[in-house]
Amino acid sequence: MKTLEPQLLWNYFHEITQIPRPSKKEEKIIAFLKDFSEKHQLQYKTDKVGNIVISKPATKGYETRKGVILQAHMDMVCEKNGGVNHNFDTDPIDYYIDGDFVKANGTTLGGDNGIGIAMALAVLTSPDVQHPALECLFTVDEETGLTGAFALENNLLNGKVLINLDSEDDGVIFIGCAGGIDTTVTLPYQTEKTPDSYFAFSVAITELLGGHSGDDIEKGRGNANKIINRFLWNISQMTDLRLHSFDGGKLHNAIPREAVAVGLVPFAEKENLRVEFNHFVAALESEIGDVETKMKLSLESTDVPAMVIDKKSSDALLNALYACPHGVVGMSRDVPGLVETSTNMASVKMMPGNQIKIVTSQRSSVETLKYDIAHQVESVWRLAGATATHGDGYPGWKPNVNSEILKIAEKQYTVLFGGEAHVRAIHAGLECGLFLEKYPYLDMISIGPQMYGVHSPSERLSISSTQKCWKWLVGILAEIQ
Repeated sequence: MKTLEPQLLWNYFHEITQIPRPSKKEEKIIAFLKDFSEKHQLQYKTDKVGNIVISKPATKGYETRKGVILQAHMDMVCEKNGGVNHNFDTDPIDYYIDGDFVKANGTTLGGDNGIGIAMALAVLTSPDVQHPALECLFTVDEETGLTGAFALENNLLNGKVLINLDSEDDGVIFIGCAGGIDTTVTLPYQTEKTPDSYFAFSVAITELLGGHSGDDIEKGRGNANKIINRFLWNISQMTDLRLHSFDGGKLHNAIPREAVAVGLVPFAEKENLRVEFNHFVAALESEIGDVETKMKLSLESTDVPAMVIDKKSSDALLNALYACPHGVVGMSRDVPGLVETSTNMASVKMMPGNQIKIVTSQRSSVETLKYDIAHQVESVWRLAGATATHGDGYPGWKPNVNSEILKIAEKQYTVLFGGEAHVRAIHAGLECGLFLEKYPYLDMISIGPQMYGVHSPSERLSISSTQKCWKWLVGILAEIQ
C-alpha cells in the first residue's frame, strides 16, 4: 500500500490489517488506538465495554463551529474459504492489490470497518485537514451484537454532528437504516441405532457468494442451508431418509455460503439417490446458476455411522427448515427499491447434549414488522417442537431529509465531483439508531467507499473510491458550521 495515495490513510489501513480484531476480541486494536493517542499527544477516554473516544481540538478559525464525531467500529467479520489456513485470533490479514481493489487471500479483508478507522486516524493526524472540535468514536462488537453502541454512555460525547464511516457504496449518503433482531432456535433430539442395510452419504454445497444479510439479501443469492435441506427433504419424500448430521453457515449477519449434511437411505435406493441428486443440481443451476456461477455441489459415500437422529426429530428439522422463510419479506412503499423487511436463515449446528441450534436474523425499517417476521420464524419452529428465543434487537434510524449535515455533504459532493450524491436508507443495520437513543440531538449521516462482498472472503475495497471518499470527508469537515 506504500504506493497508494493518500499515503497517510493507506499506511493506517495497512497497520489495521495486521492487527487481529474478531468481534468480542478487540483487545489488540484497543491497545493500538491507545498507543496511537499517546504517540500523537491526543486525549482519549474509554468506557466499561471498551469503546474508545480520541479527541482533537478544532483547527484555527473553527473553534466556534459545531463539534463533529467521526465513528467507526473496531471489529471485523471473520470468514474464510474452506481449506484456508488462517487463525483470525492471531494472524494478520494476507492482503494483495488487484487493479483498483484491495483483496484478501481466502478470507474477509476487514475493510468493513477498518477503512473507516483508517480515515478517522488520518483526519486526526493530517496537518492539512481543517475541522471543528473532533471526537473519533471507535466502538466494539458491532458485527455480532452492537454491544459497544448498546453500552455507550450518555455522557461520553460532546459533538453535535456525527459522520458514520461504515457504509459501502460510492457516492451515497445514507440517512436511515433498518432495525434488527436475532431469533435463535433449539431443537432437541434423541439418537437411535442406524438401521441395517443402509447407505450413508455426504451432501455438500460450497463456494456460494454469501454476503451481507442486509445489503445482499435481495440479490437472489443461494442460501446453503436452504439448498441442502431442500435436497434432503425431497429425498425424504421418496424413501426412508435417516439424518446423522447437518452443519451450515457461521454468522447471523452473513448469508450462508457452505453447508454439509450426512444422511442415510436404504441400500437399494443408492442409485436413485444419485439420479435425484443429478436432477437437483440441474434444477438449481437453472434457477440461480446465473448468479451463483462458482457454486459446487457434491454427493459422496461415507462411512455408516453407528447412530442417527431419531426419525421424529429428523423430520421435524427438515420440515421446519423448509417452511422457515428466508430472504425478502417486503419492500418499502415509501423509499422505492428499499427492502423493508427480510429474514436470514443463518446457521444450523449440532450442539452437545443432543441439541440442534438454528440461528436466524430479521431486519425491518418498520419496528412492528421487525417483530412480526421474528414471530413468524418463532411460530414455525414451535410447530416443530423447538424452543425459540429472541435477542434484544436494535432500533432503526429514521431518515431526516432536512438534516444540515446532509445538505453540506450533498453540496460538497457536487463541488468536488460534479453530479449529485445519492441519498438513501439502507436495509443493513448501523449503530446510528442506538446513538440517537443516547444522544437524540445528533445530526447524522453515513458515508464510505465502495466495497463488494463484505462479510465474505470475496470482500474487496475500491482504491479509487476510497481516495474519492477521503476528499469528500475532508470537504465536509471544512464546511460544518
